[in-house]
Amino acid sequence: LANMVAMGSEKFAADRLPGGKPVGKFDMANVNTRGGSLALGHPFGATGARLVTTAANRLQSENKRFALLTACADGGLAHACILERYDNK
Repeated sequence: LANMVAMGSEKFAADRLPGGKPVGKFDMANVNTRGGSLALGHPFGATGARLVTTAANRLQSENKRFALLTACADGGLAHACILERYDNK
């Protein structure tokens, strides 16, 4: 939550971000309220599969179209994925 507050802070942006402009505020209604990989149990070697499965199931149950998944890894590595749900008609 501290990172989310910092991204909307003009002082943080002026001190730390290139260009000195805040990134913006997050709409908490669009943030994962069920937690990320740690909340899912963070199974070694299966984090991505757990995140994708959870997001796909939520797209179905919440009748949404897109999900954005992100995860960090050791050494400054990271990945992101956008899932799109198609109608089952």
